[in-house]
Amino acid sequence: MSLAPLIPLFPLAGFLLLGLGRRRWPRSLVGPLASGMVLASFVCSVVVFFDLLSLPDGARSVKHVLFSWITVGRFDVEAAILIDPLSIVMALAVTGVGFLIHVYSIGYMRDEPDYVRYFTYLNLFMFMMLTLVLGANYLLLYVGWEGVGLCSYLLIGFWYTKDSATNAGKKAFIVNRIGDFGFALALMMLFWQVGTLDFGGVSAAAADTFVVGGTLITAICLLLFLGATGKSAQIPLHVWLPDAMEGPTPVSALIHAATMVTAGVYMVARSSVLFVMSPQALAVVAGIGAATAIFAATVALAQSDIKKVLAYSTISQLGYMFMACGVGAFAAGIFHLMTHAFFKALLFLGAGSVIHAMAGEQDMCRMGGLSRVLPQTRRVMLIACFAIAGIIPLSGFVSKDAILWGAFAGPFHSTVIWLIGVLAAALTAFYMFRLYFLTFEGESRWPKGTHPHESPPVMTAPLWILAILSIVGGFIGWPHVLGGADWFAHFLEPVWAEMPAAAHGSAATEWLLMALTLGLAVGGILGARYFYVTQTEKATALATRLLGLRNLLAHAYYVDTIYDRLFVQPVVAGSRLLWQYVDVYLIDGFANGLAWVTRGTGRLLGHFQTGTLRNYILVFAVGVVLILGYYALAWSL
Repeated sequence: MSLAPLIPLFPLAGFLLLGLGRRRWPRSLVGPLASGMVLASFVCSVVVFFDLLSLPDGARSVKHVLFSWITVGRFDVEAAILIDPLSIVMALAVTGVGFLIHVYSIGYMRDEPDYVRYFTYLNLFMFMMLTLVLGANYLLLYVGWEGVGLCSYLLIGFWYTKDSATNAGKKAFIVNRIGDFGFALALMMLFWQVGTLDFGGVSAAAADTFVVGGTLITAICLLLFLGATGKSAQIPLHVWLPDAMEGPTPVSALIHAATMVTAGVYMVARSSVLFVMSPQALAVVAGIGAATAIFAATVALAQSDIKKVLAYSTISQLGYMFMACGVGAFAAGIFHLMTHAFFKALLFLGAGSVIHAMAGEQDMCRMGGLSRVLPQTRRVMLIACFAIAGIIPLSGFVSKDAILWGAFAGPFHSTVIWLIGVLAAALTAFYMFRLYFLTFEGESRWPKGTHPHESPPVMTAPLWILAILSIVGGFIGWPHVLGGADWFAHFLEPVWAEMPAAAHGSAATEWLLMALTLGLAVGGILGARYFYVTQTEKATALATRLLGLRNLLAHAYYVDTIYDRLFVQPVVAGSRLLWQYVDVYLIDGFANGLAWVTRGTGRLLGHFQTGTLRNYILVFAVGVVLILGYYALAWSL
């Protein structure tokens, strides 16, 4: 456990070394140094994990106080690290996947002129994310929360000479500020009521402070969830994430797989003791998660940009995680967060390998036939697609089924939520294999002059590691109904609040529902193969016949357009009005008028300041005469 404080400090050291010595480091050492720092954090996380595992179940929560941070009156916050099953799972996912993305970046970004700045930002990102998941109180979580927001702005807009990249970075930053405002209000209300922001203190005092289903606890939970909707791109604050594809592809993998977008899910899970006390807030979490899952899945059906498909896929899968939290299946939500980190990082890095091979081309309609020239990338992408589609025995099958079973028979179960989850699962299988078939199968549709080639080993090695994790990662949570022990849920059990009794379903029911979901996933795969391999003309004819619907989905239901007209344009028009009239005429007019009066008065007085003594004596004499005349006139009257 003594190594726990070093987990976030290694990436911080990498950030400082690279940032302060930016012009001194040889290019050949930059990538290995940044990657080595994250690897050191991962090794420390593994050691701490086994130390934690050696403790009894009830003792698996260790707090390391580094120093007293803020003490003002009764507001006392420590800089402390909390090691418990939830935080160590997050640390392992962040550092493990983050290390592989760092290594991959060495090859992907090798021709980037600003190579040092890129890895400096990556290490800072890792430090902030580890601060978020390891902090022992809500304030440290909030520091990491804002830190990853800053880093996302820097990395999405990394190529700052491109307007689209800088605009995407600003959009991510601004949209997240909306959610973060709600999060900040929730923390203020929480401290006002409980008197502490320490996770342990909040858990101990919640039952005595709040009334189950009360207005106050519901308001706090909804404000917390508002923060989560921004960070984890849920409706209505999801619009920044698709545009975040403007950053380098490894950045997309880092943001989408194990860092920034999972922060909201982690925060809601960490706050389970509060959310369980507000069934209304849990219903909102489950409803927004389900709506986001199906919304983003339908949008992904009509995207042609390979990274946009994966972006909407991430939004949909995050919706799944919130669905799980909303029905009280917090362990299933975190399990899916972990497995998703494996196969989504693999999908993004695989897409990066394709884009690298295609000289920057991202349109799947201009690909096809790449299986012949990218055999390794094709294989790992196929594994990732099977995993996210939920095909047994890959990791996605286990975690997705755990969520759906939680929705059907969990403590806050909902048949409607379950049905939406099943439909989203079928759509996921279809759009992911649409991506696979359009990219790798059929005739080549490459632009002239394109010569695709397989990526170097420094890029393909991380892909294979992630592929193996995508295959075997689900076995640590293999369900009882399939002969497993569901070790993952048991490991995390001490973290959660006490739950109401679940509506226990029979093993036969779980088998039946599992078979149904698996059958729909297989149907989605076969449907994608039918339309995009064997009968491509039917896909074209269907798209033509449903052109209106296709355009609606391709433009993501025009949500961006609606937001632009409802919010952006009125703000811009109001700002222009304030500038042209209030600023120019009122503020500038007052300032300029004051300057004119001052200047005029000075010029007038300047006529009397001649510097000649006789003129001053004359003025003095005239003044004396006028004063005497005034008093004489007054006396005579």
